[in-house]
Amino acid sequence: MGDVSEGDLRAADGRVPGRRGRATRTRLLECTAEMLATTSYRELKVIDIAREASTSPATFYQYFPDVESAILVLAEEMANEIPALAEIVRQGPWKGKAGYETALTLSDRFLEFWDTNRPLLRVTELATGEGDRRFTKIRSRLLNEITVALADAIKLAQPRAARREPLDPMASAGVLVAMLSQVAAHRYGFEFWGIRTSDSRRAMAELVFWTVTGQKPPS
Repeated sequence: MGDVSEGDLRAADGRVPGRRGRATRTRLLECTAEMLATTSYRELKVIDIAREASTSPATFYQYFPDVESAILVLAEEMANEIPALAEIVRQGPWKGKAGYETALTLSDRFLEFWDTNRPLLRVTELATGEGDRRFTKIRSRLLNEITVALADAIKLAQPRAARREPLDPMASAGVLVAMLSQVAAHRYGFEFWGIRTSDSRRAMAELVFWTVTGQKPPS
């Protein structure tokens, strides 16, 4: 699990657990993440997680008031991975073939991020759709930072005077992020339809490059 503050590690009763307690908490989170891959979070029970972690429900409740609270911790940790995606946009070049490589790298990292976190992302989307503000906040974190980074890249790559019909950079970036996340989320559905992932990533990269730079991707 990622780095967390002492406050994040507090048990349900307010105490900060020691080394063994932290190991138990980590194990509970790991088991929750593993079980989410095969079980609907609506059907995931404290007793099942505790059994998988070789401990008791009472021990689970020392750290989390319910299953959703444990999932929320996992989702927060997942959101901490997003700055690395934003850095690809901010640090990479956006001109010519090097710029296209930046777009390819971003597309690849989106696909990898969704593959790695698919169960958590599924829960986040479902809970957000149901109006759970805790997960809505996390979803906003997931999308906002990369959107801002792309908007800044668009501003730098396309001087306003050079645009034929100026578009709002945040609107363009938002559309790009929606496209990237939806393609990554439905990757296996695309494969079922006969669309190869290698073709999807190229299509993603070309759309990103074209939108950011205003130019056709290099041949």
